[in-house]
Amino acid sequence: MASRIINHSKKLKHVSALLRRDHAVAVRCFSNSSQPSLIGKEDIFKARLNYSSVERISKCGTGNVTMLSGISTTSTKLSSTMAGPKLFNEFLSSQMRSVRGFSSSSDLPPHQEIGMPSLSPTMTEACASEWLKKEGDKVAPGEVLCEVETDKATVEMECMEEGFLAKIVKEEGAKEIQVGEVIAITVEDEEDIQKFKDYTPSSGTGPAAPEAKPAPSPPKEEKVEKPASAPEAKISKPSSAPSEDRIFASPLARKLAEDNNVPLSSIKGTGPEGRIVKADVEDFLASGSKETTAKPSKQVDSKVPALDYVDIPHSQIRKVTASRLAFSKQTIPHYYLTVDTCVDKMMGLRSQLNSFQEASGGKRISVNDLVIKAAALALRKVPQCNSSWTDEYIRQFKNVNINVAVQTENGLYVPVVKDADKKGLSTIGEEVRFLAQKAKENSLKPEDYEGGTFTVSNLGGPFGIKQFCAVINPPQAAILAIGSAEKRVVPGDQYNVASYMSVTLSCDHRVIDGAIGAEWLKAFKGYIETPESMLL
Repeated sequence: MASRIINHSKKLKHVSALLRRDHAVAVRCFSNSSQPSLIGKEDIFKARLNYSSVERISKCGTGNVTMLSGISTTSTKLSSTMAGPKLFNEFLSSQMRSVRGFSSSSDLPPHQEIGMPSLSPTMTEACASEWLKKEGDKVAPGEVLCEVETDKATVEMECMEEGFLAKIVKEEGAKEIQVGEVIAITVEDEEDIQKFKDYTPSSGTGPAAPEAKPAPSPPKEEKVEKPASAPEAKISKPSSAPSEDRIFASPLARKLAEDNNVPLSSIKGTGPEGRIVKADVEDFLASGSKETTAKPSKQVDSKVPALDYVDIPHSQIRKVTASRLAFSKQTIPHYYLTVDTCVDKMMGLRSQLNSFQEASGGKRISVNDLVIKAAALALRKVPQCNSSWTDEYIRQFKNVNINVAVQTENGLYVPVVKDADKKGLSTIGEEVRFLAQKAKENSLKPEDYEGGTFTVSNLGGPFGIKQFCAVINPPQAAILAIGSAEKRVVPGDQYNVASYMSVTLSCDHRVIDGAIGAEWLKAFKGYIETPESMLL
């Protein structure tokens, strides 16, 4: 271990000189126009530090120097002049924040700073739900360190290297941990654990420096002194105010006003120079009795006790659901199409299939399973609705992956049934039940809810909602809202009774025109009213 540190220290002696001498070369390595010019420098860098110039940039900074562990890439601090290129910033953001750093002082041994990884495409922050390893425990690659509550589910975070967990920086329950923020420290040797008892990540000192730089306080203090003359003007006003606000009234008028709790300021005097006389008070009492009775009621209202309430903190899934749906309603031009479908034949087919399922020991098929299958086949027939909007093009998907809305105690989840158009009803039913159970247990993994192209939300069967309009789940272009089935009288030569179900399609008008949405609903209705066609 000592020999490794000595070798690294020898290499680091030349870092500052190399940075000054070849600073321009290091900056050009990330530009599109000057990449070839850097190739000539490769031998120089390798000869001096035994690694390439690109590796040197990722390892050397103005504030600290870090070294790679194995072949894993790391993200480190660079000087402000080298942090400019956009390509380099994208390179840093794509890497896992796992840094093996050597501190400037000799009291800290080699260690690894484990950062919060990005566990989903939309994740920007997360919560440390539960630590499955404690400080001092030995960890190995593939072992679960902790459970992280992301924007969509609770995900297990695995260890990438062998070692010992020396320090837990973010305790259980820590919220709003940004992606890349250090959450734990690991070391190679068990005897090094105690040296990190009071350790704080080096990244914490970074933001403090910029805040101390802006010091234009002296000019601000001089400007504040000028308004000090304003109070002098305010002092002069009250001296004249008493003479202007003084109310002149006869003694009899004053006594009459006091006996009736009438303020003299509300009475207009008709005497000499506006003096209030007895007749003015009597006229006011005769005409303004309603106003005087209204004033005591205001005092009663002010004594009403405050409302009793409880503040419920936002969960991670609740915050993400709120932000995504608000973004959807603010940026996506919604329009809605509603149609009534007769479900008598579908219910008849369902009863026949369930009899076969029960005889073979299988699970019963639900109405929602038939709806998902019909929606998937309609998307295959009208693929324009199986698309999403981007600023440059409309992406039309070849896979038909149906998200199914599931309400749990923790919030709303939308697990996905992939390739639903190619699966049978029993398979769809088994997957939906399995995913719904995982959603209720808050154990969904990213692959369980990512990759959907269309969403189905059913409030009819579970809650008896007749009809509703759902909010589109971005970046998708449509969502289907399923209402409850009810019996209606059908006019004709003879009045018949049939069961009808209302469905509403919410569409993104940027992607789906009204006629296309109507065509999709027509195809969906055809599968529901002729369910045998779904089996072909």
